[in-house]
Amino acid sequence: MITVVVVDDSAFMRKALSSMLEKDPEISVVAVGRDGEEGLELVRKHNPDVVTLDIEMPRMDGLTALRRIMMEMPRPVLMVSSLTTEGAESTLKALELGAVDFIPKQLSKVSLDIVRIEDELREKVKEISRRKFLRTPRSLRAPRPVGDGGAFTSSSSGATGYGGAGGTGGGAPSGGEGPRPVLTPRAGRPVRDIVAIGVSTGGPPAVQKVLSQLPADFPASILIAQHMPAAFTGPFAKRLDGVCRITVKEAENGERLRPGTAYIAPGGKHLRVDQKISMVEVVVTPEPAEALYKPSANVLIESVAQAMGRRTLGVILTGMGSDGLEGVRVLKQKGGRALAQSDATCVVYGMPKAIVDAGLADEIIDIDDMASAIMAGLYK
Repeated sequence: MITVVVVDDSAFMRKALSSMLEKDPEISVVAVGRDGEEGLELVRKHNPDVVTLDIEMPRMDGLTALRRIMMEMPRPVLMVSSLTTEGAESTLKALELGAVDFIPKQLSKVSLDIVRIEDELREKVKEISRRKFLRTPRSLRAPRPVGDGGAFTSSSSGATGYGGAGGTGGGAPSGGEGPRPVLTPRAGRPVRDIVAIGVSTGGPPAVQKVLSQLPADFPASILIAQHMPAAFTGPFAKRLDGVCRITVKEAENGERLRPGTAYIAPGGKHLRVDQKISMVEVVVTPEPAEALYKPSANVLIESVAQAMGRRTLGVILTGMGSDGLEGVRVLKQKGGRALAQSDATCVVYGMPKAIVDAGLADEIIDIDDMASAIMAGLYK
């Protein structure tokens, strides 16, 4: 039985989340709290496997409670987040502090989508409860020496504290060592010049860890389909751009792909590419409308594979489900190369497992080594 404590100042949300979770016979909501202070007491008392935590609450807000949980009694935490710019900033901060993922608050009130939301919530709770906590997020420990960079924000590390990764998608446990050095491109022209990344649960710090190790003169373009609501992708790209040497931006329809730039698919839209005579353009589109995820890793990777063929390197990072599998299948048929994040360093080993089990992964890589593998993969 997986035990859960639900903390939210909204009586509706406490009831809705509890009801959705307890429809699964493997999940038991052992207590509900009205604010962070009460939530902390309930976590101490019941020692739950998973906590859901609202962000905006009286007396003690969710970020303060999350920090205390991660310092005193670390365990998987799902944030209940509003789909606003402010909500996005707070949620990204929560992921930095060690939260595994978030639940979009408004979506749980939409009756037409309730079955899909319930299923995803329960599956997410079951998946993350299986992971063991490895270490306190680096951002909660004593300050590091000046010059120890590589942070999810400009002031602290993105190596958060959950998942087999030692982080919310973060790398293998590494104690308090400094960041890995920024990589240097090899001499000569790479045989692959476009990287397509698919990622979901546990993704933001995983993506940050990879992109922050790349040099400003990275000789390829990067396109990223991160399962994330529309209000979040802009702030996410802006945060990454502030801590990475390459340029990171939310993708815009019709812009030309440039090396040394990472393009984040806007939430609620798909990311494709269009091969012109002398350039490759970004296509941002709502089609296919029926896709389970928007953005979809399958849509992105298949589009890039069809347009660029063997010039493409596909990367599948942490996430639930199998989005990316069919795209990588097309990629391999076109002569491209595929990397999968290792089970040990995923928050949820779903998306990478799908391509590994299908025999489509050329390499299985720990997240700490993924940037190096991507760099090397451009020349293979």
